[in-house]
Amino acid sequence: MKVFANHCHVFEEQLRPHGSIETLKRTMDEAGIDKAVAFAPFKNGRQVSAPEVNQNRWLAGAIKDDPDIIGFGTIDFERTDLREQTEEIAELGLKGIKLHPAAQEFKVNGERAYEVYEVAQRHGLFLTFHTGVHWHRLSDYAMLLFDDLTYDFPDLKFSMEHMGGYCFFKDALAVMVNRRGNAKDPHVFSGWTSIYDPGLWYLTDEQLYTMVALGGETTHIFGTDFPHNKGPQLKAAIDRILGLNISEEAKTRILGQNLADALQIKL
Repeated sequence: MKVFANHCHVFEEQLRPHGSIETLKRTMDEAGIDKAVAFAPFKNGRQVSAPEVNQNRWLAGAIKDDPDIIGFGTIDFERTDLREQTEEIAELGLKGIKLHPAAQEFKVNGERAYEVYEVAQRHGLFLTFHTGVHWHRLSDYAMLLFDDLTYDFPDLKFSMEHMGGYCFFKDALAVMVNRRGNAKDPHVFSGWTSIYDPGLWYLTDEQLYTMVALGGETTHIFGTDFPHNKGPQLKAAIDRILGLNISEEAKTRILGQNLADALQIKL
């Protein structure tokens, strides 16, 4: 079984060596991960070494010769050229976009975000959203807002990382199940990220079983949240999935095949 993991934050070596691409690759080896999706840094929060650094061009250049690292771009919401930024992400060959409504302070179903979604849908970019409590106005990123995306952008594929966490799990599940009833192919995915240890984004075994039962086997994606989670934690998360009382096909899909299918990548 090949493991293809979503949700790895990477940074320039000189800025955050613990989150560099080389550290990610060592962590992948330690945890038994074959391929991974790496996110470009956000421009806010001092995540790049200098204001002139284009985070998406940096990532595209850093991984261009590495078949095991798939790149997702990020959007600078402090700028007005949201459509142009999204177009550039597609032109660079990046496969998707990481979005964090709370940290980036945008409304999930707001006009500015819709500019990004429209271009992303047109280019087939996959969107990965942080979900769950993150110390910002909840009305901007309440889980049920994601249901609007499934109607306004019916061909857009996206994952809800952490599935709303401890606080909003049932609302996230409602979005997934509602979409599943309106489409044959999976477009809304649950992100099995940070499931190794109790906390704000932890999911219980009962919740994991419920997601598989109600969402089907094709709508779940394993994620790492590297570098916040290290090799031993990621190995524990993988082992937890392998130990679940679900089909081997479901385990294979959760640990990589669903993500590969969504991104049209061969494992």
